[in-house]
Amino acid sequence: MLLDKPLGFSSNQVLQKVKWLYQAAKAGHTGTLDPLATGLLPICLGEATKFAQYVTDADKTYLATIKLGVTTNTGDAEGEVLSTAVVNVNKTQFVQACQQFVGEISQIPPMYSALKHEGKPLYAYAREGVNIGRQARLITIKNIVLNEFLDDVAQITVTCSKGTYIRTLAEDIGVTLGCGAHLIGLRRTETAGYVLSQAIAIEQLETLSIEVRDALLLPVDSAIEGLPVVTLNADAAYFIMQGQSVWMAGKIPNSDLRLYDEKNSFLGLGFLQDDGKIAPKRLMQKIQSN
Repeated sequence: MLLDKPLGFSSNQVLQKVKWLYQAAKAGHTGTLDPLATGLLPICLGEATKFAQYVTDADKTYLATIKLGVTTNTGDAEGEVLSTAVVNVNKTQFVQACQQFVGEISQIPPMYSALKHEGKPLYAYAREGVNIGRQARLITIKNIVLNEFLDDVAQITVTCSKGTYIRTLAEDIGVTLGCGAHLIGLRRTETAGYVLSQAIAIEQLETLSIEVRDALLLPVDSAIEGLPVVTLNADAAYFIMQGQSVWMAGKIPNSDLRLYDEKNSFLGLGFLQDDGKIAPKRLMQKIQSN
């Protein structure tokens, strides 16, 4: 289910609503969006939860709006103002500052985040005035494009690896420019090949009939379309679904594999063993036709 997360709701609140609407026994989202962030939030239901990690691990694209000259304790518009400064930055300088963060960079996660320390989220410590040391993590910024620049507000499109905090990126750009900055708007537009134009608002989803709502669900294997395909004959498909490894003729890629039977039903994921056999990795509970 591709949802356009609304402003002011946590990802978990939206997840629980969708889970209830579909009466799903299992559900999970694929990458947290802050309450102040909106946009594309893929939600996996039922068997799709087995493959959610592939969406979570995928690159993301965001539309981010940054205000220069003001810093806050949260790095976004929700926090208390820490400092203000005169902004004397032109468009060229801003673009140059952004380009310094393109590539593999080291980023320290913010205190106001859902990362856990001893089972407790960092934001809970932050609200208590406790600062927890955080280790820098390597992330990759694939691209930054400037869309608009007006006085002290800039809008950029950022494509990045999982685990990237756009709030932190905004703050770091502000530090580089010497005036400080914070994030005032964030909208996820793409992840794992899914795009925002495919998503539906929760308010609209609630008004639909069960039949129309079900028709919006994408196939489970849409989450892993980038993986190579192996089609198994009837015997091989049977043994794979029993949890056994099977031989396959031909050259098999040494990676995770999308497995299908001769009727093009998605069976699950497999991988190539050292002995040349295909072994099951994560299987559907039962064979389903697309």
